[in-house]
Amino acid sequence: MGATSNSKVKDMALLELSYVNATLQLLKGELEGLNSSVEVYQNPQETANIPLIALGLKETKEVDFSTPFKDFILEHYNEDGNSFEDEIADLMDLRQACRTPGRSEAGVELLAKYTSHLPLMESRFFSPSRPNGIFFTWYDSFTGVPVCQQNLSLEKASILFNMAALYSQIGTRSNRQRMDGLEEAITSFQKAAGILNHLKETFTHTPSYDMSPAMLSMLIRLMLAQAQECLFEKTALPGIRNQFYSLMKMAQEAAKVSEIYDQVYQSMIQTPIKDNVPLFWSTTSQVKTNHYRSMAHYFVGSALLDHQLGPTDDEDQQEKTLSQVYDCFPEGRSPLDILKKKDERKHIGKAHIRRAIMGHEEALRIYGLCHNTHKLDVLQEILKASHQRSLNKYSENDSEEEFTDYSEAPDIISKTEHKAEMEVPATIKVKVTDFFQRLGPLSVFSAKQRWTAPRTVRLCPEDRDLGFTLKGESPVQVVSLDPLCPAAADGLNENDYIVAVGDTDCKWMGVSEVMRLLKDVNEEGMDIQVVSMMDSNPPMPTKSATFSGNLPKTYSMICLGYDDNIKNPATRKVSKKSSFLSWGLKNRLKSASTLSLPTADQSGALSRNKPRPAFPNTSSHNGSALH
Repeated sequence: MGATSNSKVKDMALLELSYVNATLQLLKGELEGLNSSVEVYQNPQETANIPLIALGLKETKEVDFSTPFKDFILEHYNEDGNSFEDEIADLMDLRQACRTPGRSEAGVELLAKYTSHLPLMESRFFSPSRPNGIFFTWYDSFTGVPVCQQNLSLEKASILFNMAALYSQIGTRSNRQRMDGLEEAITSFQKAAGILNHLKETFTHTPSYDMSPAMLSMLIRLMLAQAQECLFEKTALPGIRNQFYSLMKMAQEAAKVSEIYDQVYQSMIQTPIKDNVPLFWSTTSQVKTNHYRSMAHYFVGSALLDHQLGPTDDEDQQEKTLSQVYDCFPEGRSPLDILKKKDERKHIGKAHIRRAIMGHEEALRIYGLCHNTHKLDVLQEILKASHQRSLNKYSENDSEEEFTDYSEAPDIISKTEHKAEMEVPATIKVKVTDFFQRLGPLSVFSAKQRWTAPRTVRLCPEDRDLGFTLKGESPVQVVSLDPLCPAAADGLNENDYIVAVGDTDCKWMGVSEVMRLLKDVNEEGMDIQVVSMMDSNPPMPTKSATFSGNLPKTYSMICLGYDDNIKNPATRKVSKKSSFLSWGLKNRLKSASTLSLPTADQSGALSRNKPRPAFPNTSSHNGSALH
């Protein structure tokens, strides 16, 4: 009976897995269609430029921070979580807006704003020793496979990916018929490459395949190739001078674009990238490799055929130019032979035009093999026009007696005066105000620190002396406490933090501000509220489960935030001097008021700059990955 039951359960599980896999395959097909619909991202008024490829945004599920954050505020910070409803709502609204950002700098700034809030949120609510029950789910932009994590690593990486995707979309929508539009496109693609490279170097074990090192390397090459293509168009926009040196220069520029697109294509056809990248992308890269190589041969052919060496031309300069264009010369020919002998110059020129014709024909053939290119009529028109131009050039220089001469034209050395470079935009992080700054300075009041519940201590000065001194930035600390003073008898401890004086919250007050409040203490006394720090070294970080559908391997991610090198600032020693609150007693040892207590940056810079532990690639038997 048990064996029969187990068999039925196994059959049911296989059936359900088969159904899920079929659904994922359908979704992958739909995503490929969307990623191939590049016409959506092109400038609507643009009809004369080769289309460019934009990255699609990663999708995510909504996340409700309300209950987990309120509970954490009550349990960890000992404050009423309901009083932070507005702050929680503002954070949730910001995240929701990031799901549909505009294709503009404003959209990028929106993502950058949320990115800058993430370290603050992590410091406030993501404890290294206890999970908070919040799951972040993001979908692979190529396969649609969901990945879910409890820590913020996936969230941070996915927002960065979408910033790069937005820049790629801004680049494709730029008007490349105008110089300012080309400048915008170049900058956008270089910024997209820079962000993707930053993502690759910062998050090395992200379980979503679209953010794997191999995929990111390919996407970086693609963005730089498109930036180089726009640089070529920028050079050509004012018009290409029909002059020997200008044509040779443009030939090498076109060869550089072809070379970079060939590198993109070679990376796209590697396993497993080729199984996840849309066929249209690899086809377009292959088409552009052939197209720009053919353009290079056309320019060299035109320079040799249309500009014979005249008596006023600089022979040495032309020889030098031609020597830099070829990596090797046809057998038995020198640069001067080609330049000075009219027949040689014509034969080599026609050989370049033949290579241009064959290259354009190959580009058209590859274009016709991809079923998703039928929507890009403008690409086909450009390829046909380029092919026809090469045919016309060959016909102009054709004669019957030369039919038997089919010399092979040399390869053209690629060279550019303006190489596309990765650029990390300054807007990748912006200055923001912590939504939850009312909880107190992050140097003390963070998820990784532990302290007692606030307790009330009655201050009753003796001879106008309170029996202790203060030190530090906000919040101030009690030091050099007289164990015999009334405050100590009422429960005040050395190194306690003062969080309130009377009804005034003073978590963010410095020594001088708290001094002014304490000087108002009269003979009747005054209540203050203090907290005591507890052991700030939590147990080893817990593992956060990573859920990933239909992936060959999942990664078990270690929660961020644990650093045993950062100790409680309360343990720092201070020198002993007379108390600023002592107005009569002379025989008690006091400690100086010290304004130099090192604290974490209030804007959360500590959590951003702190080194993170690498994410280990754990095997499936550790039980931390749920399948």
